[in-house]
Amino acid sequence: MDGQELLRELERTVNELAAFNEIGKALTSTLDVHEVLATVMQKVSDLLRPENWSLLLVDERTGDLRFEIAVGQGAERIKPLRVQLGEGIAGWAAREGKPLLVPDVRADPRFAARFDEAAAFETRAALAVPLRCKGRTLGVIEVISGPEGPPFSDGDLRTLARFADYAAIAIDNARNFRRIEELAIQDDHTGLYNARYLYRQLEVEIGRARRFSHPLSLLFFDLDRFKTVNDTYGHQHGSALLREVGEILRATLRSVDVPIRYGGDEFVALLPETDRAHARLAVERLRTAISERFFLADRGLGVRLTASFGIATFPDDASTGDELMRQADLAMYRVKENGRDGVRQASEPPSPAPEKAAG
Repeated sequence: MDGQELLRELERTVNELAAFNEIGKALTSTLDVHEVLATVMQKVSDLLRPENWSLLLVDERTGDLRFEIAVGQGAERIKPLRVQLGEGIAGWAAREGKPLLVPDVRADPRFAARFDEAAAFETRAALAVPLRCKGRTLGVIEVISGPEGPPFSDGDLRTLARFADYAAIAIDNARNFRRIEELAIQDDHTGLYNARYLYRQLEVEIGRARRFSHPLSLLFFDLDRFKTVNDTYGHQHGSALLREVGEILRATLRSVDVPIRYGGDEFVALLPETDRAHARLAVERLRTAISERFFLADRGLGVRLTASFGIATFPDDASTGDELMRQADLAMYRVKENGRDGVRQASEPPSPAPEKAAG
């Protein structure tokens, strides 16, 4: 190695160390995976100077690869595309768990031309390195150059592999943190949010509703005579029934609504940007869905059940989250006192007592 080559290698090493130092700082200062990955990929761009580059992550649900970051010509056109494991240079690296340097993709049968066609770009050389952590492939970093771009070297492949190690650590840390956070705010039996999350999110929604002058409704309900289910069929069947109620909530409410198991057989839902009239309509749909359901049918039973609902709306019925909860709870108890299986809104005039209470 002559003096010029040695100088270039030393300069490359210094630049790599500086980049790794910045990435290390990002890893220790945030759990925002997008922020860390953006730092990683910016350093990849600074050191390797590829024409196009991307970071793909394995979709945990489908098993294929999606573009988390894509930069360069046609990036916006390829970003919605999915890459099957084994498809193209990136798909091969992900499936095999091995880095890959292809000096000329035209001579490599693994190359998938459809991404060039979508991006209106001509790839000549490609580097792909899998993101591996604890024996699993989490994704792939791929950098490519066109016909006029400089060739990639084995040194580039080693550099990219080191960056991939940092990216894999960031992804694994962020996913572990997300799982821990989900466990802390998720109800074990139903998969809904729990009361801890309710109090946190209620203040957020109240603040948003106040800031944008939008209504916010909260419904509070519990199942009528649920104790009879536990006494008759046992607590395991009772827990299974609660899971079915959670399914009904998720299927009936909007994606922006927040369904919560408050405790026991009590449930709450936050309905953002929903006034009293629309909250009433949403709750009536939910009440009907519960009353018409044959619960525990998969266990050879056909349990029928009703529920009692209370609704309170910000700012009509309350000006704080605690008061909103209290008003919805009181409205629900008035339904209980008047025969169950009904809906009542806070501040609604009292209903006449039924001639024959439901017991």
